[in-house]
Amino acid sequence: MALHFLLDEPASARPGDTVTLTGAEAHHASTVRRVRVGEEVTVGDGRGAWLVGDVESVAPREVVVRIRERTDAASPSPRVVLVQALAKGDRDELAVQAATELGVDEIVPWQAARSVSRWDAAKAANGRARWATIVREAAKQAHRAWVPEVGELTTTAALARRAAASRLLILEPTADTPLSGIALDADEARDLVLVVGPEGGISSEELEALRTAGAELVRLGDTVLRTSTAGPAALAVLSTALGRW
Repeated sequence: MALHFLLDEPASARPGDTVTLTGAEAHHASTVRRVRVGEEVTVGDGRGAWLVGDVESVAPREVVVRIRERTDAASPSPRVVLVQALAKGDRDELAVQAATELGVDEIVPWQAARSVSRWDAAKAANGRARWATIVREAAKQAHRAWVPEVGELTTTAALARRAAASRLLILEPTADTPLSGIALDADEARDLVLVVGPEGGISSEELEALRTAGAELVRLGDTVLRTSTAGPAALAVLSTALGRW
């Protein structure tokens, strides 16, 4: 499979045009991946544009690709969103990486009541940027035409408000209904929002607030999964049910 690279701006190139990789992406292509003149590569903009071309020139700060083919992938619908509670260590980052590889369309960090990791204003900006970098690299590795968005740090109250326009699915080990047992419609217009709690789980007060707002509690099997595993596992179930896989 051809190596894949990402542009920083929307791609307008058509067959016969050239696109130029610069900065860190050019360094990655020329020095890390060691692309060669004449090698076929794919290039995307993370917003649906998918370009196939041949490397025309290689320099440490600039790699030029001559485009042969272009396709434009439609944006995913319904969108599948992962609301990932902040977790200690790198467990939340592991979830972000795997979720991106498995096809999530947006990731939202959540400051849950039992989150050991806490983001103040400065940490929130840095943490979101860190997650965005993880998402970009994972999307590139997975050869995704659409790179997921990383939303701003959210609160339980904001999640409850989101339930008015989305279908909120709370992953809760004690729920009666399995995720595989709910009815899903591939033509659903609303976002499907998966909510994953921190290591200590979602508090009873949070569960009540979200259920009152219209969220549904669902479980994944009879075991308790880590916060880094639950979201990706649920995404695999939804991708199958929605016919994405």
